[in-house]
Amino acid sequence: MRNLIFKEKELTGKIISCAIEVHRILGPGLLESIYEKCFCHELRLAALTFNRQVALPIKYKGLTFNDGYRIDVVVENKVVVELKAVDKLLPIHEAQLLTYMKISGISIGLLFNFNEPVLKNGIIRRVL
Repeated sequence: MRNLIFKEKELTGKIISCAIEVHRILGPGLLESIYEKCFCHELRLAALTFNRQVALPIKYKGLTFNDGYRIDVVVENKVVVELKAVDKLLPIHEAQLLTYMKISGISIGLLFNFNEPVLKNGIIRRVL
């Protein structure tokens, strides 16, 4: 168990380093879609596997809705990453991350707000 926790922290550390590199080069003030493309490029350079814009079907009382919800990035099939470029992270942004984690069955999540002057002030890490 301890080894698993270490590997999870190592993985999230690599993901955070990728985001910090993007922010270091680009800074705040751009569109979320630009940060996402550059972040994915950094993940690729770090030899991490990922999927972008992962469809998230919603199931409700026998119905399945396949439209509308997408996770920004899923890394190594173990971490949900949501990217924002907003003035301030709000409770609804964290709620979105937690909901995506619950629905996808992925227990680790990271939320980045690239609109912060210092990215470390715009990082939220959650574990279910």
